[in-house]
Amino acid sequence: VKMSNQKKKVIAMTCMCVDIFDSMDQIRPGGEALNFIANCCGQEHIERYIIGAIGNDIYGDRILDSIKDKDINREYIHRVEGATANNVTYLTKEGDRYYKPDSWTGGVYQNFKISDEDKELMKQAYLIHTGVTCPNFKEILEFKKKNPFMLSVDFDITRDFDSWKEYLPYIDFFFISGDDEVLSKISELSEEFYTVFVATLAEKGSIAFYRGHKYQTCAVPVVEVIDTTGCGDSYQAGFICEYLKHRNILASMIKGSEAASKTLSFVGGF
Repeated sequence: VKMSNQKKKVIAMTCMCVDIFDSMDQIRPGGEALNFIANCCGQEHIERYIIGAIGNDIYGDRILDSIKDKDINREYIHRVEGATANNVTYLTKEGDRYYKPDSWTGGVYQNFKISDEDKELMKQAYLIHTGVTCPNFKEILEFKKKNPFMLSVDFDITRDFDSWKEYLPYIDFFFISGDDEVLSKISELSEEFYTVFVATLAEKGSIAFYRGHKYQTCAVPVVEVIDTTGCGDSYQAGFICEYLKHRNILASMIKGSEAASKTLSFVGGF
């Protein structure tokens, strides 16, 4: 993808949901795609889009209301009959989130089908960001094989190492919540694939690998962690926005850490 002075179309796909904070009786719009694109706001070099589905319920209303004043194109948010995805979120006294077996309701997000109009927009994308657990991930990956946009994927806490090599030829940015096993694996894979691998390590900062080269940054200190929801999405948004401006991995990691630290200071992902 060539650099230009034109605004770059960045599309987030496809998870929009609400996080219901049980202990606080609060509802916060979120989901990986919504958190990511909301945290890309304020970047003049980026044109922001989101593709996905929300229900025709009060949770869908809350999502639309949360971004009505943000510079995000909402034409590709499909409002359909049914329930908006929602997640009952619990917080420890340290602010770490956790879930119970019945926390998640997939709603219309789980059955969303990418439309022809969506695909026409995707053809114009400079970068598409999604998650490996997104129900549309395989379709997005297939679309990437035929189109020149950059692809950024959040692998979160997945550890399905065997499937990674199938995906990596088509992934430009690989984000994951890391540990020693993951760091060893992505270091090895970076020798083989032209992918920027980034592992976030909570209070230990983040480590990236590209073509065998290692990059490392510290976490930005937070006075008090209120809620960890969405801090990974914020990091990824900060990283991508900076990278699309200057193509510098280390600087992008620093911006990601700064964005994540802000998100830790309030309830919700943005």
